[in-house]
Amino acid sequence: MRYVDLTTGAELEAADRREPIDPAIAGAVATICDDVRERGDAALVELTGRFDGVDIDGRIRVTAAEVESASAALDHEIVGILDRLAARLAVFCEQQLLEGWELVRDGVRFGERVRPIGTVGAYAPGGRALYPSTVLMTTVPAAVAGVPDIALCSPPTRDGDVAPEFLHAARAAGVGRVYRVGGAQAIAALAYGTESVARVDKIVGPGNAWVTAAKRHVSGTVGIDALAGPSDATVLSDGRADPALVAAELIAQAEHDPDSRGFLVTTDRDHAELVAAEVARQAAETPRAAIVAEALESSAIIVCGSLDQALGAVDRLAPEHLLILTDDPDAVLGRARAYGAAFLGPLTSVVFGDYGGTSNHTLPTMGTARFSSGLRAADFQVAAAYVEMSAEAVAAIAPDLEALAHREGLHGHAAAIELRRRLVEER
Repeated sequence: MRYVDLTTGAELEAADRREPIDPAIAGAVATICDDVRERGDAALVELTGRFDGVDIDGRIRVTAAEVESASAALDHEIVGILDRLAARLAVFCEQQLLEGWELVRDGVRFGERVRPIGTVGAYAPGGRALYPSTVLMTTVPAAVAGVPDIALCSPPTRDGDVAPEFLHAARAAGVGRVYRVGGAQAIAALAYGTESVARVDKIVGPGNAWVTAAKRHVSGTVGIDALAGPSDATVLSDGRADPALVAAELIAQAEHDPDSRGFLVTTDRDHAELVAAEVARQAAETPRAAIVAEALESSAIIVCGSLDQALGAVDRLAPEHLLILTDDPDAVLGRARAYGAAFLGPLTSVVFGDYGGTSNHTLPTMGTARFSSGLRAADFQVAAAYVEMSAEAVAAIAPDLEALAHREGLHGHAAAIELRRRLVEER
């Protein structure tokens, strides 16, 4: 891990690592999306054969019987774990729902009606590891919001199936449709629809550079959650925390992916050195040592001269996950401004958030916590305003609005208001 001592005037790099999507990937993704849009299922079959080495002709959609069979074949322990996670996450999501409202003021009745999005597609990536927790994190909030039609796309395994853990997680969340399609072609299918894949209104879920490029490509045709990047976590410690515990958090973050990053921000130089030694020891012993070693190369220990300076560093990093290990975590949390989710005290590992105990692990990455939130149940709802004018309200408000419309050069607007004003005056 790099060592940054802010007390010496060293500069902390910006947290935003967002880089332009590789033009070569963007171009290839545009071609894939256009192909799926034009040829539908035929393109999905061809592209899945090319990229995944699997023939899905005639079996793009996973049948209900296949879902039931996969769920029944799973170890009872993992089934129970996933079911309990889904239940805990649902309780968390229920607190996030938007509610409609109505007011009557000065003769105007106005408010908002809240409704769920009609149909949502979630993407669950394969790759180095399988994360059924991600299936739950992206679909349970939609189910709690009342979305009537939830779909899941995931790349097929070498034997042509979708991971059984994914299928049970989908079943536990109330997902109605599952497709054995991955990559950019899955995003295109969800956005445009094919003979087998019904189009959706919004696409959520993480993925690699190709999936991210595809989400950007179809954004506007459908809604998307975010253009996600590598995961990151920051530990803010006043030096009293167990160095082994802090190191374990950094190792847990680093094992996600070679591009992941972990940071220790501390006001205690001795503590920093103890943590660095523990990180080196634990990194050498972890089963994912190669991935951890690569991630730690872009991670850092940051020494600050005061808590104010430490909080400034945290806000500059705008971490996806923030673990606060100080004497009074609540007081420190009240002063932090930019973070995706916060975890307070030595008993609350960031890993609890990864597995829904309870929070959602679909969080803003690459410093975007400065201006965005994690995935919430409310992200699957739409609030639409309504208004009804009384005669008294028209008489009181119309003259101002009519004059303003003329001032803006929108004389048709003014005429529409004038007609209402005359209707009221003639009564």
